[in-house]
Amino acid sequence: MSSPLRLGTRGSALAMAQSGHVAEALTAATGRPVELVEVVTAGDRSSAPVHRLGVGVFVSALRDALTAGTIDFAVHSYKDLPTAAAAGLHIAAVPPRQDPRDALVAKGGRTLAELPPGAVVGTGALRRIAQLHALGLQLEVTPIRGNVDTRLRRVLGPDADLDAIVLARAGLARLGRTDEITETLDPMLMLPAPAQGALAVECRADDTNLVELLAVLDHAPSRAAVVAERALMATLEAGCSAPVAAYAELAEGDAGEEIYLRGAVISPDGTRDLRLSRTGTPADAAEIGKALAAELLDLGADSILGHDGSTGPGTQQFGSTE
Repeated sequence: MSSPLRLGTRGSALAMAQSGHVAEALTAATGRPVELVEVVTAGDRSSAPVHRLGVGVFVSALRDALTAGTIDFAVHSYKDLPTAAAAGLHIAAVPPRQDPRDALVAKGGRTLAELPPGAVVGTGALRRIAQLHALGLQLEVTPIRGNVDTRLRRVLGPDADLDAIVLARAGLARLGRTDEITETLDPMLMLPAPAQGALAVECRADDTNLVELLAVLDHAPSRAAVVAERALMATLEAGCSAPVAAYAELAEGDAGEEIYLRGAVISPDGTRDLRLSRTGTPADAAEIGKALAAELLDLGADSILGHDGSTGPGTQQFGSTE
């Protein structure tokens, strides 16, 4: 029997769950055994707010381990990855994407519209904070950190101090906790983060045998959607902690399969809310994202993102907000 492949993963329950799913899928498809190797990242050791942690804080240690050869491949939450490619590394697969929408967990089973004015809502993402403010529901929104269980306890536990939290539906699904969701939020209300719900399976570019082996996990529609969303984010020069949202859907059009991409840039206080959409073919996914970003920049997105020389949220990048 071949020796097990070493899959590097963060040690959180969510990271271990999603890496375990990838390991099981790879073994089922190829017969190759996989062992999980926990890698502690700087983001896991910090209690600072997500948007202040810095670029690549949840992925740099995994990439260092890949480069050093102490692991064979890694699984990332795709939205944690910087948009710039990492030298010598290759995204070998994007498995089928989980539902990318955001989810509300609220006391009393309430929906977002049922929360009273002044209700305290916690979330770890500036994008979500901005969109909650933009809804004009007079909610008190506060930044929070911690793993999924820690966040849920702040709403549902005996010492709960929040009326509701907003987090990625995908994380709850991978942990088998969707029963806790009181409302899955319509993207018209809460547009997801670029690549939310998607995983990136990464290995060394020169390990051609492994590149070929991992390709069996790739899901072309998921990859196309993520490429479009991340091209928008890269063109805006925004990190995944910036108030930028993007959601690409693939559907059958009159001339074949089409991508429908929605993008938004929202000021943290919700007073400026720029939203546009664009369509095209999956083969043009990156160009669709770039073009939509250019349109948002023409409307003034750069001033919201702090590209006018001030220190803005666009400089605070790449923290995990699942």
